[in-house]
Amino acid sequence: MPDSFDDTDPAQPASADAAVSDPPAEAAAEADPLQTLQRERDGLRDRLLRLAAEFDNYRKRVDRDRREQAEAAQAAALEDLLPIIDDLERALEAPIGSDAEVYRKGVDLIHHQMTELLRRRGVTPIETVGADFDPRVHQAVMHERSAAHRDGEVMEELRRGYMLGERLLRPAMVKVARRE
Repeated sequence: MPDSFDDTDPAQPASADAAVSDPPAEAAAEADPLQTLQRERDGLRDRLLRLAAEFDNYRKRVDRDRREQAEAAQAAALEDLLPIIDDLERALEAPIGSDAEVYRKGVDLIHHQMTELLRRRGVTPIETVGADFDPRVHQAVMHERSAAHRDGEVMEELRRGYMLGERLLRPAMVKVARRE
């Protein structure tokens, strides 16, 4: 048996004042992880808000850049059209009594300028007459019976169609043959 007998429990505080002033070790252990989790949550919330703001700014910047690129492309295309407009205005100012052949040559020159401009921009006409009807690039507005043409062959182009690379700008309006 021990020399002296002490009835106090070593796990308990020595006095009531000590119990009030010092939190139990178990409560302190719980408070630290809770505070740690709260700090982590606050940090993650802050990070999320920053990322959302950065993404919103990125989206606005991309939209602005896309709009500026479209405006620049449109301005470049319109700038290329201005010399053709100038030539058309000169043709309209020509004296009425002038030679029709000279006038036709001027219009032909303007037409050539316009088709060259379209070619430089990647626009190509759709080949139609003699080709088989293709609903992806042709718009059939008339059918006509013909023994001289294959069934489904384009007989006549009523309005030219155009492609921009692989993209259809406008379908060609055509007359299509039917076998008798």
